[in-house]
Amino acid sequence: MSAGKTACAPDIAGVYRDNHRWLQDWLRRRLGNAWEAADLAQEAFVRLLAAPRTFSDTGHARAYLRGMANHLCVDLWRRREIEQAWLGMLAAQPPATLPSAEDQVIVLRALQDIDAMLRALPENTARAFILTAACGMTQQEAAQDMGISERMVRKHVARAALHCMLVEAGHPAQPAPAE
Repeated sequence: MSAGKTACAPDIAGVYRDNHRWLQDWLRRRLGNAWEAADLAQEAFVRLLAAPRTFSDTGHARAYLRGMANHLCVDLWRRREIEQAWLGMLAAQPPATLPSAEDQVIVLRALQDIDAMLRALPENTARAFILTAACGMTQQEAAQDMGISERMVRKHVARAALHCMLVEAGHPAQPAPAE
């Protein structure tokens, strides 16, 4: 799309043609890896295809694509962080107790899904849920740790559990109310 040209309908092919190489180069510089850059650039355009937009000019398209690519990079780094923690935990286990390779992948994907579900929640809601469900604290202990009442911990845990069940059931995640 030429600068200053106003689009009346989404021209995804034109946006792709005008910006794919630029986006891939931007991602390569950010990630230091051409293969991951190509994957994330492709993912950005797949998402754009799923929710087409019109752009007033190339600068507007690039700003939008850069923002989307930034989010994709953060997601990639989070997945890596979870994967490294999982691999570290596996490395500390005796070889005879390790799950099969298939089970390891299943657990890793489950951990990444749980992380995504919890990231969609307000911080205190996610924290209360993690302290009680994953760390084994009682609601009283979580309340003391967080400096809030047990009643608020119960509310946060219930909200988090409902959110996770809805996401798992395939319902679109609704933004959680502010704390």
